[in-house]
Amino acid sequence: MSSALAPTSLAFVFLHAAPIVAAVMGGKSLAEGALEAVPALARPAVQDLVYGVLRRHVESEALLAPLLRNPPYPEIHALLFCALLRLDTWTDAHTVVDQAVCAAGELEGGRYKGLVNGVLRNYLRHRAELAANLSNAARLKHPDWWVAQLQAAYPDDWQGIVSAGNAPPPMSLRVNRRKTDVSGYLNRLAAENIHATAKEDYGILLDHPLPVSRLPGFAEGYVSVQDLGAQRAAALLSLATGSKVLDACAAPGGKAAHLLERCDIDLTAQDIDPARCRQIEQNLRRLGLFARVLTGDALTVQGKYDAILADVPCSASGIARRRPDIKWLRRAEDIARFAKTQERMLTNLWRALAAGGKLLYATCSVFPQENGEQIRKFLARQRDARLGIEEQWLPNAEHDGFYYALIEKTA
Repeated sequence: MSSALAPTSLAFVFLHAAPIVAAVMGGKSLAEGALEAVPALARPAVQDLVYGVLRRHVESEALLAPLLRNPPYPEIHALLFCALLRLDTWTDAHTVVDQAVCAAGELEGGRYKGLVNGVLRNYLRHRAELAANLSNAARLKHPDWWVAQLQAAYPDDWQGIVSAGNAPPPMSLRVNRRKTDVSGYLNRLAAENIHATAKEDYGILLDHPLPVSRLPGFAEGYVSVQDLGAQRAAALLSLATGSKVLDACAAPGGKAAHLLERCDIDLTAQDIDPARCRQIEQNLRRLGLFARVLTGDALTVQGKYDAILADVPCSASGIARRRPDIKWLRRAEDIARFAKTQERMLTNLWRALAAGGKLLYATCSVFPQENGEQIRKFLARQRDARLGIEEQWLPNAEHDGFYYALIEKTA
C-alpha cells in the first residue's frame, strides 16, 4: 500500500491496520498472513493496534452504532474502531482525531474524511453517555453466547476468564534442556537486563513481552516461545526412552519439540497442512532436534504407537487473547462441529495406540463440550480406556486456557 504518510506516524499505522481489521470483520482469519504485508518498521505498532481493536470489538461496535446512520465503507468502519481504541488509551485526543482523518484521506479518494472527523468528535462529546448505555455483552467485550457458556460452566470463575480474554497475553519461554537449564538462561536474561521468573523445570515467564531477536541464544535453539499451559503436555505424557510416539496434529511443533527435549524417543510429527509441516521442520532444525515429519490426516492414521499426543482442532476459546479474531469469527454452533471432528479423531487415534499405551487428549479450549464432556462420552464407548489424569487450565495472567486428559489403554 503506497502512501505519502510518514511510516512513523499514527496515521500510517491506522492506514495499515484498518484493512486488516476490515478483513476480519468480513470473515477472514488473522492467520492468513495480512500482517506480513505491513512494512517492517510499522508492523509491531500495527499488530498491537489490530489485536487491541479485535479484543474489544463488541464494545467498539456498540459505541459506534448510535453515531452512524449507516455503516460506512468497511475500511472506514475499521478505521473508526482503531481510532476509538487510541482515544481511550492516549491522552492527546486532538492528535488521534487528526491522524485518523489523515488516514481517511488515503482511503476511497478521501471522501470519508469529514465523516471520520465528525464521528470521532461526536464520540468525544458523548463518550460518558455512550459508555453508560452499553449492553452487558459490550461491557464484557465477548459475544452473548460465549459469556453464557462460560457462566454455565464456571459460575465462580467466568469473570476471571473474560477478564483474561480481554488482556494482552503473557510471554513465556521453554528452555531447551539439551543446551542449558532454567537457572543458566535466567542469568543470560539478567545480563541483558531482561526481567523474568522461573516456572517449573522448563518454563520462564517474562515480565514484559519482547521480540525474539532480543532473546539471547534464540536463533541457536536455547529457548522457544511457548505458553506455560502448553508446556504441561510433555510432562503429562512422561515418556520412556525409546518410545514410539505420534504427535497427530503437531504444527507448529512446540509440543513435539518439548517431547524431544525431555527424552530420546522415536517421534512422528504429523499435520494435515504441508506449509505447517515445513514450519515444524524449521522449528526442530533451530533446536537441533529430529522427528519424522509427515503430512497426513489424523482421521486416517495407520500403525501402532506407544504414546499419542492428540492436540485436536478446537474453538481456541482458551487462547482468544492471542487470536482476537476468534470472537469475531466463531459462532455458537461451531462448538458442536468441532466436537464431532474431535470425536472422530479420538476414535481413530485410539485404534493406532498399542495395548498398554497412553494417549493425551489436548485442546486450547475452555468449553466443556470439547473437553470433559467429550472424554466422558469416549470412556463410555471405549471399554479398554481408563482415565489417568484430567486437568482444565483456565486462562489467567500467567498462562492461557488448556484442557488435558491422559487416557491409558488397558488391553
